[in-house]
Amino acid sequence: MIAFIVFVELAQRRILVQYPKRQAGAGRAETSHLPLKLNTSGVIPPIFASSLLLLPITVANFAQGQGPDWLNTLTAMLGHGQPLFLFFYVLLIIFFTFFYTSIMFNPKETAENLKKYGGFIPGIRPGERTAEYIDFVLTRITVIGALYLSLVCILPEFLVGYTGIPFYFGGTSLLIVVSVTMDTVAQVQGHLLAQQYEGLIKKAKLKGGRLR
Repeated sequence: MIAFIVFVELAQRRILVQYPKRQAGAGRAETSHLPLKLNTSGVIPPIFASSLLLLPITVANFAQGQGPDWLNTLTAMLGHGQPLFLFFYVLLIIFFTFFYTSIMFNPKETAENLKKYGGFIPGIRPGERTAEYIDFVLTRITVIGALYLSLVCILPEFLVGYTGIPFYFGGTSLLIVVSVTMDTVAQVQGHLLAQQYEGLIKKAKLKGGRLR
């Protein structure tokens, strides 16, 4: 599970972007990539989904069993591991994945920035066509990201509720732990790399002073 989460969190769909020859120099076009993460929304969708599903249970707990029968029945059906809970959990995760991705990434703004700096996707006209193409690619990878989040969050519930296999981390907890660990490792590597460059610059300055 951890290896699968790390693999998907690092997965990207790279869209080829080219810039005019005048920017690259030496008579050739400069090539770059527009990276689109497979899971743009991160751990937000499972957190929102579980919070909404906990709302009826919280209301029922405040009522202490004195509420209407339909509320008690709904609370029982939305218990962890119940089919209705799993169904709405997956549905809300998919909804919030698309909703949060649309907030985090704006294809029209990205297309305008590419057009502003002279960049273009080969075979795609700059402007509106580029925005439509980026939106098309983003929608396809968001479907995969939503299914990935649903699988990671549902599998622990299924293992505990139906097979009796002890799984001590919930899907959301596992996602948070792995994501925070990956971010920490990336920051440490960046800090070490910056320290290495600073050491090389200092050595170069010392050598240059001695040569003078």
